[in-house]
Amino acid sequence: MRVLSLYTPGENAAQGPQHMAEMGELMDEMTKAGVLIATGAFVASSLGARVRSANGKVTVTEGAAPSAGDPVLGFALLEVKSKTQMIDVTKRFLKVAGDGECELRVLMDAPPAP
Repeated sequence: MRVLSLYTPGENAAQGPQHMAEMGELMDEMTKAGVLIATGAFVASSLGARVRSANGKVTVTEGAAPSAGDPVLGFALLEVKSKTQMIDVTKRFLKVAGDGECELRVLMDAPPAP
């Protein structure tokens, strides 16, 4: 099943050259294993827009969403065989990343694992 992992770093997230090297090794290993499909990060929401349709009318709102804060979010697209593997892979990532949180969303093209 395919899973989208959305990462928000905590205040004590790992940083520095050693962290980058460890993260690179983990990403290489996960890519070679066929678990990691893609990674990236979102830029500030103030650079985007919201386009909404309601009752036949389309409205565009420039910039940030009306929510508090603008956290830096990273993402990873994963291919896993089970919910257990999804959680195990995420635990390994957070061990290298340091403090933070991953929201895991199973994509609709695959049935959710029990």
